[in-house]
Amino acid sequence: MNILVTGGAGFIGSHIVDAYLGLGHEVVIVDNMSTGRKANINPKARFYEVDVRDSAAVENVFHHEHIDAVNHHAAQMDVRKSVADPVFDASVNIIGVLTLLECSVRHGVRKFIFASSGGAMYGDQDYFPADEGHPTRPISPYGVAKLTTEHYLFYYKAIHGLDSVALRYANVYGPRQNPQGEAGVVAIFATRLLDGAPTIINGDGKQSRDYVFVGDVVAANVLGLGYKGFDFFNIGTGVETDVNMLFQHIRDAVGSEATEQHGPAKAGDVLRSCLDHGKIHKTLGWSPAVQLAEGLRRTVEYFKSAR
Repeated sequence: MNILVTGGAGFIGSHIVDAYLGLGHEVVIVDNMSTGRKANINPKARFYEVDVRDSAAVENVFHHEHIDAVNHHAAQMDVRKSVADPVFDASVNIIGVLTLLECSVRHGVRKFIFASSGGAMYGDQDYFPADEGHPTRPISPYGVAKLTTEHYLFYYKAIHGLDSVALRYANVYGPRQNPQGEAGVVAIFATRLLDGAPTIINGDGKQSRDYVFVGDVVAANVLGLGYKGFDFFNIGTGVETDVNMLFQHIRDAVGSEATEQHGPAKAGDVLRSCLDHGKIHKTLGWSPAVQLAEGLRRTVEYFKSAR
């Protein structure tokens, strides 16, 4: 297959590019390099520095590359920025998606895989772990855009026959994660502990998340290529880890003796988030394979070597 990966110079997208190429597929990368890194770009892929909002440039890629499948990971991913500027968030996370979907229909694309978000989708959960039947109550424009895109995917399947899969990620971590952003607490803690810099935990640190290793996320994106129809799946471990415990795990992996330091809590921070992956296990056979301690060890080793 000839697969277009948007955001293919980013954290998750670049790992997916590597996996697809390793399986013998051809890969085209579209990335505007706002957060992507040249070092992440696999030289075996064809690269276009293009913004998904630029409809003419996106159309040009589809026209010249004869795309069979789209894997869409390009996004405005900062929840705080989405709250501060919902119009900009929608221009990337909704209009950008529609640009890709329209091109997909015009050029005969057979499959569309979308990076969605379980945490942003479900909001404050009623039960743990949340399955796909949990009410969707996004409390940020970022979450609203993810849910809106899933509705569009259903529409494009019903009207145009475009097969699609939405993967609702838990908190993804691993090598190549950007430690400079608001998201990515694992990368932030790892780099700061390696540098001997103060590592601040927001609030009391009892807020918990479901941390899933990027390699497991990649495996779900590989399986998604073969799915027929439209559906959405949680990609998580079903295990909660609070921030204090996460800090301790990373500190141990680094070999640091740093102590916890706490700062103000983030306004609107969800206290608990955890995803059930039973549906995708039953449907596609996916389960997380990398335990948290091992995933953190691999991540710390990456940041050590990157320094």
